[in-house]
Amino acid sequence: MVDPESGPVRPEAGPVRPAVSDPDGVLKRSRELLDLFWEIAKPERETRLQAAEKLVEQLKKSGEADELKYVVKRLVSGLSHTREQARTGFSATLAQVLSVFEEISLQSTLDQIKEKHNLQTMNKKQIRNVVFGNFFGVLALSQSSRLHKEPLLLLECVKLLQTLSQYREHLRELPRKTMVDILSETSEEVFEEVLLNALQTDLTSALNSPEQLELLLVAMQKFPSVIKPAKLKKLLGTANIISKHTLPRLVEVLKTAARSVKKESVLPSVALDLLQVSMREDSFELFWKEAVISGLLSDPQGSCHYLVFRLLGVALPLLSVSQLQFVLSGEVMRRYGEHVVSAQLPERFKFYPEMDAYVNSFMQSCRDPEKQLTVILAFTQLTHQGYPAMPSHWKVVEHMEPNALRQYVEWLKETFCRPQLDKCLEFSTRKQREGQETTVQNETCVFRFRKWIVPRLTSIVESHQIKKDEELLIGIARFIFFHAFFDTKKATKGIPETKCSFSVPLDTATRSITSSAFYSLLQYLNLLPVLGDSAEAGTGGKRRALGVMADGSMWVYRLVEFADVLLKKDTHVRSAQTFTEEHTQAWDSMLQSVEMLMKKVKKSPAPEHTAFQHLFLIIGIQMFKAPEDSVELLKDLRSCMEKAQAKKSKKKKKEADGEQEPHWVEVVVEILLSLLSQPSRLIRNVCKTAFSHICPHLTQPALSAILNVLDPSKDEDESGVVVMDEKEEEKLAEEEDEDDDDKDGEQEGEDKEESDSSDDDDDADEAMEVEQEEVDQNFRLELMKVLQGQNALATEEDGSEDEEEMDDEAMMKLDKSLATLFGEQKKKLQAKKDEKERLRKEKTLVRDFKIKVLDLVEVFLTKRGSSALVLGMVEPLLSMIENGMSSESGQQEVEFLRKAAAIFRNQLCRGKQYCREVEGREAELHEMLERLIGRAQKLRDSSVALYYFSAALYVVKVLRGVKETDATQAAEEKSMGSADVVRVTECFRDALTSFMTRRKSPLTGDMFVDLFNRFPAVCVNLLDTAVENITAGVREHQQSQACVLVLRALQSKDVKQVMPSAQWTKLCQKTTQQLIQCLQHVEYKNKAVHERTVKALELCQCLVKTVHAQEVEVNLDPLRDVLRSMNADGSLQKAGQLEDMYWSVMRLFGIQKPKVEKVKKVVEEQMEQEASKKKKKGFLPESKKRKNRKKPQVLEGKEATETAAGGGGGVEGGKKKKKRKKNKKRKGQGDQSEAQSPNKKAKMEPPQKKKQKKQSGGDQASAE
Repeated sequence: MVDPESGPVRPEAGPVRPAVSDPDGVLKRSRELLDLFWEIAKPERETRLQAAEKLVEQLKKSGEADELKYVVKRLVSGLSHTREQARTGFSATLAQVLSVFEEISLQSTLDQIKEKHNLQTMNKKQIRNVVFGNFFGVLALSQSSRLHKEPLLLLECVKLLQTLSQYREHLRELPRKTMVDILSETSEEVFEEVLLNALQTDLTSALNSPEQLELLLVAMQKFPSVIKPAKLKKLLGTANIISKHTLPRLVEVLKTAARSVKKESVLPSVALDLLQVSMREDSFELFWKEAVISGLLSDPQGSCHYLVFRLLGVALPLLSVSQLQFVLSGEVMRRYGEHVVSAQLPERFKFYPEMDAYVNSFMQSCRDPEKQLTVILAFTQLTHQGYPAMPSHWKVVEHMEPNALRQYVEWLKETFCRPQLDKCLEFSTRKQREGQETTVQNETCVFRFRKWIVPRLTSIVESHQIKKDEELLIGIARFIFFHAFFDTKKATKGIPETKCSFSVPLDTATRSITSSAFYSLLQYLNLLPVLGDSAEAGTGGKRRALGVMADGSMWVYRLVEFADVLLKKDTHVRSAQTFTEEHTQAWDSMLQSVEMLMKKVKKSPAPEHTAFQHLFLIIGIQMFKAPEDSVELLKDLRSCMEKAQAKKSKKKKKEADGEQEPHWVEVVVEILLSLLSQPSRLIRNVCKTAFSHICPHLTQPALSAILNVLDPSKDEDESGVVVMDEKEEEKLAEEEDEDDDDKDGEQEGEDKEESDSSDDDDDADEAMEVEQEEVDQNFRLELMKVLQGQNALATEEDGSEDEEEMDDEAMMKLDKSLATLFGEQKKKLQAKKDEKERLRKEKTLVRDFKIKVLDLVEVFLTKRGSSALVLGMVEPLLSMIENGMSSESGQQEVEFLRKAAAIFRNQLCRGKQYCREVEGREAELHEMLERLIGRAQKLRDSSVALYYFSAALYVVKVLRGVKETDATQAAEEKSMGSADVVRVTECFRDALTSFMTRRKSPLTGDMFVDLFNRFPAVCVNLLDTAVENITAGVREHQQSQACVLVLRALQSKDVKQVMPSAQWTKLCQKTTQQLIQCLQHVEYKNKAVHERTVKALELCQCLVKTVHAQEVEVNLDPLRDVLRSMNADGSLQKAGQLEDMYWSVMRLFGIQKPKVEKVKKVVEEQMEQEASKKKKKGFLPESKKRKNRKKPQVLEGKEATETAAGGGGGVEGGKKKKKRKKNKKRKGQGDQSEAQSPNKKAKMEPPQKKKQKKQSGGDQASAE
């Protein structure tokens, strides 16, 4: 055997190893220390920091100077690493080491850095790494917190940074920033004596670059006594930084700084420093006018504009009120408004989030109400065609002081009545300035401004973060209500809303928006807890009162009182909705009923009184929107209330006439259902609240009225579904879409052409659809009649030869006939489409109505889950779910089905409360159980069958009642309560038999597992059937599920306690016999057999453990023999679920898994050696190997780093590779194709050489 490096090796004496040189002492270091350097260079920041800490701790423990010297050397070497994260890691670690171990000289460290990363001897390829090595070395020295103690070394570092600033293409502004950091930590004495002369050049040329200017500004801020105005005049020629002489150059510096941070999207620090200098020199207005407005804003929109916007955001906390007014009413704000509008187009940079953050930070930090109000008003008055650029739900208002918020709300109210557009900062888009878009009239601007103010006021009320009191809320609610439904005739002191008259009359669209906003606001107030009482409500354990004020009165009642005052002041106020005498009587009757109910609530609080009171108020306030419907509802509600009171006073009397009339609860339910047909969130929540109050009084007919609405088998007339008129729905949809249109109103000018083109495309698409409609036969016959009547249709007798051209009069007549015919056909098609769309909308409304009705079902199950009426809801809910599964899969249908299924599963089947009043209804419940189980077996979908099976388990739970703690079999059967155990068992046995014997059964094993876990008495009776089907199941899946059921029974403590010992022994014996039959002659032909075997082995494991633990008299030897025969061929010795389970069972019998010897690799190596020996016989002689000289070239291409001696060959090989790639593209030249063939041959040879190396390595290892 020959060693390629040291020649022949003698096995007797051992290998002769050459002497290894270790100049750096790497081999003397511990493996743990060397691994830390790898971790320091890793990309993860946390890993690098932890490695640095570990390195410092290890150096502290060792205390060896030699090791410390080695660590510094390695860290200095790593400063020029090719990866940025590694350079940062080595620099930070070096700084930490220098900071902890002060015995290390900073001067010697700097000398090492200069020597290792020499700027004088580097070549072009090393420039980047060497420059970074020097920079990160100086950075480590500055971060060691020791540099300021050695002034001469500090000077040397600053000079080195000045040298490094020449390499701007690599380091950019990093050296200047580091000098700024060094200056900020330097003492005034050191700066004046040491650094000032060194930095003289940089300070003199401060107006040339942002970095040099920032250096000067930091020096001025840090050392004001050194750089005085006289010194500054000597440096720059002026005593002030901000002056007319320096402003042009400052603008250029700021533009350069803006372009340098374009990718980072941050404010350059030099811009903030200049802003602060202008504040100190009292030249802020000069700086803002000349440098910002005249200088930076003169550039096209881009990085300079964004710098100005960031400068504006940063300046807000620094300015006084007068300066804020000056800045926020000028050109900068106007340009910002233009950006907000233009940036709404897709794929454009949006600065709004940054400005929002700036203003939000200012509002949080500033506690001056005057400044807060100034800023908010300035952004509110930034308008485009009257519409403010800021959103109406701007969240920065959350941080306003109460006094400032109150003034802001008053300003919004006054502006709503008298918009002063001349005081607004109006801006326009580029197209508007160029005259491509028409200007908007003043009335339209007023309408747009009012359209923004209304949601702005409601958002202040609805925000939970804003600090507000009841007076502010009721003031906003009164203001919106007044202007939604009333007009002022004459001002009066009793109504503050009448004092402010309109400069421009209120139009219908604004009034409609205000009306919608009022009902949205009322919805919020109806769910609002008592202000300032949230903490007490959470800790007291009491239910939080919603929709009431601090004095206990409801918000809606206060607004109804205000409305009553307005209706009575007809000389000063006029209602927008005309009230007839009938309407007035209904209103007065409503108020009387509410007052009567309030008195009764004070005497004896009752839930129905609160419910009636709430309903009266909500329906009464709806009179201003829909008076006719509200009058009818109020009449029904009043008669309903009177019946409820009459029933209370005459509980013992039952008149025959009275029994024929509907119960008052039924009338209330009908009223609630009619209210739910209205598309209003307020009405929806009010109905839920009122229904929760009357739930204790609910009767079966009232509940049936709710379920009839949800019953899919009944049509709309029978179910009582109320569908709104299509026109009303379209009107409501238009009102809801107006807000969205307002948000995009600013884009009208920008997107006008795009919208026009899209409309044309839509028209074209509709025309194509009309053309592609299938032509019916009647239309075809009519067309043929018209053509034959004008002799325009060729027949078989005429032929194509005898055709004669028609004259003009006949052609015109034919055209008219055809136009009439096609027009009628188009009308028919359009009528069909309209009818189809109408039916679709009607179906959508019905589904939406049913979703709301489900709220009532959920409330009833939550409040009255123990009522006997719940039993009548089981089958209607199931039929609704079944119908929903088989119907369309639209979004509304899916939402309805998901909600119905969740209510049925969570509130009914799994609810904590369930019906316990079953006396006299046992037969009915057993019949229901049989119907449910029978229906579950007939279904096709397992998901629907699961709901039926869950309902059956719920019925069994109702029949059982409260479970007793005694666990004997007799006691268990007694604990089944009113349930007939035999009848229930037969019912579930039929279902289990159906599941085990039918190939496609909707039932699943999990259903019966749930049954076994919840009802042990039924489980004991069904175990025989389950054990039989371990082998009798129709398919392997059913057999595996039978194993699972028996396994769960064996694992259940309740089942063991219920069964007598003899029956338990018999069960174990029978299960053993079934398992023996199941596991004999197993063939793993498919996945089902594999699953059945796994489940059977799990059952075996549990059975064997049970027999051994409880000493049951069962002979397990036949089972052991069968299990042994399963591994007769050794197929179960691999790793896998089946194999692991098999050996876990065998271990219970004392049989361990045999160990497999790993001899495979040895055999493969022998085969490879024999193959290689055979291959050597067929090799060519050396004289024939003409291409062998190409082999070193291939090695250089693969391992270029290891062949340092052949550097020239490596470059040459690289060139030949490039030529090879070019030659593949040029196939036409013969000499180049000839040059390719040896290279291809060379590519094929290295694998053989690799095998030879492996072979020789293996021989060497075996010889040693």
